[in-house]
Amino acid sequence: MTEARFRRLDTPIGVLTLIGEADRLTGILFARDGRPAPLNGDLAPAPGGFGAAVEQLGAYFEGRLRQFELDLQPRGTPFQREVWQALVQIRFGETESYAALAARIGRPSAVRAVGAANGRNPLPIIIPCHRVIGADGSLTGFGGGLPVKDWLLRHEAARTGREAPRQVGLFD
Repeated sequence: MTEARFRRLDTPIGVLTLIGEADRLTGILFARDGRPAPLNGDLAPAPGGFGAAVEQLGAYFEGRLRQFELDLQPRGTPFQREVWQALVQIRFGETESYAALAARIGRPSAVRAVGAANGRNPLPIIIPCHRVIGADGSLTGFGGGLPVKDWLLRHEAARTGREAPRQVGLFD
């Protein structure tokens, strides 16, 4: 059995924790309250590991990369994996509603299930769940928090000339 490893990565949105086996990523965790994500289980540090992921994430945050090409191993149900595969098809700088995503995978009545699968995405940014927004064009839940989702969408919009979706407050 391959040993699970982790590596911390400083980014403009905080410290990301990359998790995987060998050089295959299985997860990315966001920092909380300015601190790296706590780790569960027996993970070995991999200070020089996940080189391709580190390089590509760096290029993404610098605005030089729009599509990741990495060896991934996300773990989930067949339905979740179907949704995550559909997420990869949403182009850099574009967004899609949960309803449109559900319709695109041939399950138009499964909007809530699509939302739940989106929320269980273990590889955010690389599998771009941040590109899914509410039907009214507003930002909705995100594992890294709405400010991070807003940053990611603005980052991509700035490189494509598109307008980023708006974050709707209580009184908008």
